[in-house]
Amino acid sequence: MTTETLRGTMAARRSAPISWARVRPVVIHVALAASALVMLYPVIWMVVSSLRPGNEIFRDPGILVKDLRIENYRVGWNALTEPFTRYLLNSALVVFGAILGNLVSCSMAAYAFARLEFTGKKFWFAIMLLSIMLPIHVVIVPQYILFSHLGWINTVLPLIVPKLLATDAFFVFLMVQFIRGIPRELDEAARIDGCGRGGIFLRVILPLMVPALATTAIFTFIWTWNDFFSQLIYLTDPKMYTVPVALRSFVDATASTSWGSMFAMSVVSLVPVFLAFLLGQRFLIKGIATTGIK
Repeated sequence: MTTETLRGTMAARRSAPISWARVRPVVIHVALAASALVMLYPVIWMVVSSLRPGNEIFRDPGILVKDLRIENYRVGWNALTEPFTRYLLNSALVVFGAILGNLVSCSMAAYAFARLEFTGKKFWFAIMLLSIMLPIHVVIVPQYILFSHLGWINTVLPLIVPKLLATDAFFVFLMVQFIRGIPRELDEAARIDGCGRGGIFLRVILPLMVPALATTAIFTFIWTWNDFFSQLIYLTDPKMYTVPVALRSFVDATASTSWGSMFAMSVVSLVPVFLAFLLGQRFLIKGIATTGIK
């Protein structure tokens, strides 16, 4: 190819109109970046506000910090009747109990619905699915009366014990769908080797359910950590407060609210949720994808 031919080809390419196929990826990425910025703006503003003086938080809607105030975190950590460490530990205890309860009870219930045969199986499975549509506000009053008679009010038991009874039907359904995708030939092979129902569940089904178990653990962590309503109902002693209830204590209707301290502790409370999602994202996507195939 001669120099004149090469120059002519390059000039023709420059003069040719830009096709939509080449521009489309750029437009999509710009639109996604702008949408992400809009969705993340409240979180970014909260982080920035946690570093501002209290009298400047609502004056400037921007995200640039002019006067850095790290002491909001120090003041917020000790602003309530107990150090914020106490509330973090209370939430960690509730979350750990809820995760353990859901993993044990929901996996066993899912195995029964997916593999065992018993009278009324379809009926009870339908009842389980219907319970997903039942609002918590419908059952909170009878549950409160029951737990009050048991003397469990102002303890973590009402927040943990129901999880040991497979009350989260969403996770039962998720695991049922996952187990149905595991070949039954594995059960038959284990039965030939001398495994009973319990052995098949522990040695065959449970190891293959890691994505579903991880998805359950992550969702339980996020939902329990951020739960405010149930924890507000059952926990009345400030020493038993969890993080969401403690954050509510920063807002005082009869006095000035320490917004800087509240935003600082809100940022602290978001760190565990962010880490849980970041570390478990791979299992979360895999668990949801493999469950949704059925």
